[in-house]
Amino acid sequence: MENKKNWFATYPEGYSHDLDIPDIPLHQLLKDSAQNYPGNRATTFYTHTLTYQELYHTSLAFAAALQEKGIQKGDRVAIMLPNCPQYVIAYYGILAAGGIVTQINPMLVERELQHILVDSGASAIVSLDALYPKVKSVQQETNIQTVITVSLQEEFSPEGNDIGFKPLLASLTTSYTPVDIEPEHDIAVLQYTGGTTGRSKGAMLTHRNLVSNVVQLNEFYKNDIDPGKESYLTVIPLFHVFGMTACMNLALSTGNNMILLPRFELEEVLETIKREKPTCFPGVPTMYVGITNHPKAESYGIDSIRICNSGSAPMPLGVMNEFEQKTGAKILEGYGLSEASPVTHCNPAFGERKAGTIGIGIPGTQYKVVDVATGTEEVAANELGELILSGPQVMKGYWNNLDETANALRDGWLFTGDIAKVDEDGYVSIVDRKKDMIIASGFNIYPRDVEEVLYEHLAVQESVVIGVPDPYRGETVKAFIVKKQGQEVTEEEIIEFSKERLSAYKVPKIIEFRDELPKTNVGKILRRALREEIKK
Repeated sequence: MENKKNWFATYPEGYSHDLDIPDIPLHQLLKDSAQNYPGNRATTFYTHTLTYQELYHTSLAFAAALQEKGIQKGDRVAIMLPNCPQYVIAYYGILAAGGIVTQINPMLVERELQHILVDSGASAIVSLDALYPKVKSVQQETNIQTVITVSLQEEFSPEGNDIGFKPLLASLTTSYTPVDIEPEHDIAVLQYTGGTTGRSKGAMLTHRNLVSNVVQLNEFYKNDIDPGKESYLTVIPLFHVFGMTACMNLALSTGNNMILLPRFELEEVLETIKREKPTCFPGVPTMYVGITNHPKAESYGIDSIRICNSGSAPMPLGVMNEFEQKTGAKILEGYGLSEASPVTHCNPAFGERKAGTIGIGIPGTQYKVVDVATGTEEVAANELGELILSGPQVMKGYWNNLDETANALRDGWLFTGDIAKVDEDGYVSIVDRKKDMIIASGFNIYPRDVEEVLYEHLAVQESVVIGVPDPYRGETVKAFIVKKQGQEVTEEEIIEFSKERLSAYKVPKIIEFRDELPKTNVGKILRRALREEIKK
């Protein structure tokens, strides 16, 4: 295959790689939709709805409240919420105030939360009331001055100078002051992701990065998604970069309705589909597995769904075929990463869908596969190497982390760390992960995070963690442990120990005790050797 440094995937007539990306801040998308679709539903949360006009004005009120609290341009404001209208209001309100949204998974335990708050230097946090004790337990070690609590049921009264979301808006005494934003330079979101060192690092996504990814997706789906007429089943977490862009920002850029659910509970999801009749369903394979295997799924009107874009983990062909047969929808498997806002590839609705691939680059995205050793030579078609890419959606770099930035961004290319191959038509297949990340139910799990906890146990001499195939989660966490001489510990005790120190999705589900672990001649544990054992 010829060198394709400036190569794009081939698109049919009517699609363009030369995109007109407006020079606007991200929150301008909501303002434009409020003008174009003022009465359309923007969010649906059980029985509660917000129109675009209501959402826009409430987000500006929240921006004004933040300004009253002293938030200035460039200040980091964390959001630690499940999917709910307050998430959307806070997100766009922070941006309008000139702040930087710092996304936080509500499932993080205290030490994980503390790391992100300290690293980002966040001065305020919007948190679910149930998580308030967790925030207070780490606050003294952080720069947090303002805590705003969100109550989804009975109103909660935080202590001291902290304030609830509703009282904050009710006490507003000043109007919103617009903030000048330079879209190409100013950061909109810090999206935390794992690193080669095992420490989470914040991908700096600018306003232009995120606007670009929305423009790219609108071009990609322009003949499949109708502005102002669609409804997105939004059960992917908005704190996850996939949910943030493929649900929230994409839907709100086109005047469409987001049907918000805080978690994937199968019966609730099916009842919501029956009631709200969503047309678009971005998801991860475990969600489609759950719906497909429900014995009465078709009685819930799942045939309202037309378009599904699947990401975060490989889509099993059998699941895709059965889901499509039951719904009549198209599942478009794609790929993205936090560092790219996130979407870079997807199987097209307008062309061939190749099962087992992540499709072609979305408009404006260049990509190639290079040798793993040096990262400088492009490999031939269908040969393995590291996937690298470039485009307007690629991050500015990592927050306060020059070394990791220099490793990821080289000569205008983002090095993904994923081992891949590309065929003659430009379709990419992800074969392995250069990073040892595990993806379980769409959540990214970094083995070192788990291993560090296991090493804290007094009975553990050595530990190594890998992902093993799981029919529902895609992958699940398995730990191999060598016990210290004279120490005894059970599988159940290790799991309980982990539950106290790790988010639930990171806890090992399988424990295997061994007398020794495979190692290199310099003593490094061979994780790959254990993976190979599992495959046999």
